[in-house]
Amino acid sequence: MTPDWLTPHFLVRWGRQARAAWLSWWNVILIGAEILVLAVLPSSYRRGKQRTAVLTHLVRATLPQINSFLVLSALVSLVLIRIVVATAMSYGLSQYALEVLVRTLVLELIPLYAAMFVALRYALPGAQEVRRHLADRLRVGEHLDHQQLLRTELLPRALGASLSVMLLAGVSGVIALLLTYLNVYGLSPWGLPEYTRGVGAVFTPAVSLIFALKTLFFSLAVAIVPFAASAQRDVQGRFGRRSDISEFARLLSVILIVEVISLVGNYY
Repeated sequence: MTPDWLTPHFLVRWGRQARAAWLSWWNVILIGAEILVLAVLPSSYRRGKQRTAVLTHLVRATLPQINSFLVLSALVSLVLIRIVVATAMSYGLSQYALEVLVRTLVLELIPLYAAMFVALRYALPGAQEVRRHLADRLRVGEHLDHQQLLRTELLPRALGASLSVMLLAGVSGVIALLLTYLNVYGLSPWGLPEYTRGVGAVFTPAVSLIFALKTLFFSLAVAIVPFAASAQRDVQGRFGRRSDISEFARLLSVILIVEVISLVGNYY
C-alpha cells in the first residue's frame, strides 16, 4: 500500500505549495530591492508630499513606541542583570559577570527584541493597513501605479520601521549598560575605569562591526519583509487580509538567519 505522502495528489499539492512559497519569497526580494534603491535616491525625499510622508512615518514608527519599549527594556534588563550578578557572586565568578551581561544583553538580546517589538507594534499592523488601503482602491476601480505605491505607501513606512529599530536598540543598549554599572558598582564613580576596560574588551572592532551590521540587517528585515509582502496580490488578484501568524513567521525566519550568522561571526 502506497503511503499518503507518496500519492500523486500529495506530490502535486506539495509542488504547488513549494512553487507558491518560492514565488512569494521572490516577489518579496524584488520589491525589497526596489525599496532599497528608492531609499538611497535623494529624489525620494526632495518632493513636498513625498518628504512629508517620510517624515510623518518616521515619527509614527518611533515616537509612540519609545516610552513603552524603554520601560519594558529597562525592566527586563534589570531582572537579567540581577540574576546574572547574583549567580556569578554565589559561584565566586563575579569577575565574569560584566562580560556575560554585555555579550548576552547588549550584543544579542536587545537588538533582537527591539526588532520584534517594532515588528509587532508597527510593521505588521502597517502592512495590513497597506493591504486594506490597496483593496479599497482596487474595489472602486482605481488604477494602482507600482512606482506610486512604492514611493507613497511602502518607502515611508519602511524607513520609519528601520529607523525605529536602530533607535530603540541603541538607546536601550545605553540604558542596559548604565543599569549594569549601577548593579555591579553602585553609585561609586571609582569603578568607572574598570568598567570601561571591561566593556571595551568586549566591544572589539570585529564585534562592534558585527553588532552594527546585525542591528542594520534586523532593521532592514523589519522594514522590508512585511511591507514588500503587503504589495503582493493573492491568487484571485486581490489584496485580501493575510494571516498575522504566517507573516510573522516569514519575518522571524529572516531575523533568525541574521542572528545565526552573527553568532557564527562572534563566537566561531
